[in-house]
Amino acid sequence: MDTGIIFKIAGVGLLTAIVNIVLKKSDKDEIATLVTLTGLVIVLMIVLDMLGGLFDSLKSILSLY
Repeated sequence: MDTGIIFKIAGVGLLTAIVNIVLKKSDKDEIATLVTLTGLVIVLMIVLDMLGGLFDSLKSILSLY
């Protein structure tokens, strides 16, 4: 398993948390929520890309179309 992807996800989470805290301290709760949702979407895109690679590997291993 590639540890680089784990570090990418952790980096996105850490950056999102820091920006979220700064925005909440500035009384910009709506923008903080949008930043959190954006971070979640980025992580989901990374995970979906990994799942696509997994399915491609399984397809080639099992010699399916």
